[in-house]
Amino acid sequence: MSQPLIKYTLTKQGRQPEWLSSDSRAFKGQHSAPANKPGKLPRFGSPQDTIFLGIAAGDPDSDGTPDGYVGTIDSKADLQTYITEIGSAAGYKVTTGTVTGVSTSVITGGSDAWNPGEDYSGPGLTTTTSDKVTSTGTGTIQTFDTSQVTKIVVETTTAAGVSTNTTETPINVDAASTVSSVTTSDSVGIVTTTNPEDVETTVKTTTTTSAFTYTDVNSSSSTSTSSTTTDGVTTRTDTVTTTETTNYETSYDYAAEATRLWDIKQAINS
Repeated sequence: MSQPLIKYTLTKQGRQPEWLSSDSRAFKGQHSAPANKPGKLPRFGSPQDTIFLGIAAGDPDSDGTPDGYVGTIDSKADLQTYITEIGSAAGYKVTTGTVTGVSTSVITGGSDAWNPGEDYSGPGLTTTTSDKVTSTGTGTIQTFDTSQVTKIVVETTTAAGVSTNTTETPINVDAASTVSSVTTSDSVGIVTTTNPEDVETTVKTTTTTSAFTYTDVNSSSSTSTSSTTTDGVTTRTDTVTTTETTNYETSYDYAAEATRLWDIKQAINS
């Protein structure tokens, strides 16, 4: 019994079809893609509006196919073309995390310096920081475009005068990352109300939204502690290692992915 590579959707109940291959080597749910074309009447309704790749438990019947069946992919070349089309539309990338910076701080001092009392007058703690060791990865540093509200100014005007309240929220990303392409835009909302005493109140709210780009760099720290005792004096040493990890993007290898899936299909059918 042949087990072909197929395109399929979920069932009308939103489950994986029962007629997919049960072979332990088989795959399902691979390379999801929209089933309907933009601007066209939808051919598929939810939850059947996404097409997946998988291995079927048998060839399709020429007299009729089961619910969720879309079609077969009969050659490795067709498979690569299909994956390339949906991957290009979805913006497939390979993201690899690479350690790009390591720095170390060594903090040393007597046990009383780590927990000084009111009468402590010793030399305190000594910190030695190494130069950061840097490296680069392969590809382009991944970046994200986002926006956030960075300032809200509320100006309230009554017969008694004008009062202003300002709330600012700074852009906050990992200290190892960088922010660029900051642009701001304001939106103004004005609401005027009159209470039963005919006192008019006008509230003007100016909301500032900042759009920006930031690099996908993250830092983390770990601390190791050791102690030594010499002539009754205990010295404690903390070694703090800070690691920066950068995510790099490289092009997706469609040929390799087509080979991987096609080899599985061939192995099941050999």
